[in-house]
Amino acid sequence: MSPHPGTVVRMSEPETDVPEVARVAADLIRFDTSNYGGGRANGEREAAEYVGAYLEQLGLDTEYYEPVERRTNVCARVPGRNPDKPALILHGHLDVVPAVAEDWSVDPFAGEIRDGILWGRGAVDMKDMDAMILTSVAELLRAGEQPERDVIVAFFADEENGGVEGSARVVQDRPEWFAGATEAISEVGGYSIAVGDRRAYLLQVGEKALIWIKLIARGRAGHGSGLHPDNAVTRLAEAVTALGRTEWPIRLTDTTAALLAGLAEITGDDAGDPDALALRTGAASSFIRSTLRTTTNPTGVTAGYKHNVIPDRAEAWIDVRVLPGTEAAALADIRRIVGDGIEIEIVHQDIGLEVPFSGDLVDAMVAQLGRHDPGVPVVPYLMGGGTDNKALSTLGISGYGFAPLRLPADLDFTGMFHGVDERVPVDALEFGRRVFADLLRTY
Repeated sequence: MSPHPGTVVRMSEPETDVPEVARVAADLIRFDTSNYGGGRANGEREAAEYVGAYLEQLGLDTEYYEPVERRTNVCARVPGRNPDKPALILHGHLDVVPAVAEDWSVDPFAGEIRDGILWGRGAVDMKDMDAMILTSVAELLRAGEQPERDVIVAFFADEENGGVEGSARVVQDRPEWFAGATEAISEVGGYSIAVGDRRAYLLQVGEKALIWIKLIARGRAGHGSGLHPDNAVTRLAEAVTALGRTEWPIRLTDTTAALLAGLAEITGDDAGDPDALALRTGAASSFIRSTLRTTTNPTGVTAGYKHNVIPDRAEAWIDVRVLPGTEAAALADIRRIVGDGIEIEIVHQDIGLEVPFSGDLVDAMVAQLGRHDPGVPVVPYLMGGGTDNKALSTLGISGYGFAPLRLPADLDFTGMFHGVDERVPVDALEFGRRVFADLLRTY
């Protein structure tokens, strides 16, 4: 039941030429759930109520949790044929990063479908998968079927801010939602990439740790016309440049070593150069190369309040992503690189994850990709970003990234995460829905 009685949730009218999964994804895109970070967001309430209404129309009981006003999380449990088996969680987030409409070819929140392509903020990250989860569950229930085991579907708030008001709060305050679950599936895996002239699928079995830091430089305030060696802006600029230009060394984990072995087998290239091998993945290569090393990207600078006043403080935001288990070493290196006179404040930090590319669930996901796209190899990879699987891991739940999409070779899918003109082919959404539905039937 909606946490706000009287709310009317409207869904798109059926269109014969647009599959339901695309209509649901388009509906979700039309909710502007932009998350600016630091607690500043439009909120997910209306999108969560839409999801809840959809699940209730399937006969499921929904629960909502809103730890902060408008930051709404929603969950339902689908009974399985074998309740003695551990439950499986399918989860997504309902928030998106902001979009500057002037930079886009379309209205980023219109949910426009044009020439077989769904456009809009969230089409890739991750309202596409939200729709695949919902419609695959609907396919089974409307046919009078049950999944093999209990399936818990959860949709979180605030993922784009590290899950502070979303998954982190839910696992802390509503752990009973996930009772009996041992495994979870979420975003950023299962999609196809081009490896030379062949197609392959990436299955995500790990995530780098996230550390958002703030660099703070202090100096002496003064008039902009003077000689001023103690300038906080100059000191900060030097530190940001040093860190942003650092070329971090390659360091392989079990997952990235297995990824490279898989790519070598596909390409026949066993020369042993990880970067060169990653470059064989074309548009996905930047995404993949970032998983082989630490990255430290400046994302914002704040200083000053008037053109002719030298400020006594300057700050920069740095998005740091490190390999699992290397957090302390990376922070020590960052302190060395930025040098003396720069304060480092940790704004948000989470954990890295890595689980084996083996086991019954992995075998089932690989088998379903093989059933729906025969003969195409599946390789593991370590995601450069992060998902709500990190929060679920605190409950002992192993998380995977599996949003199955068969994509055109010339589509720069990974480049559209948080990018401009986010879009996904409608037939890829249909592919994912079918894969998910069959996974639920058999696993």
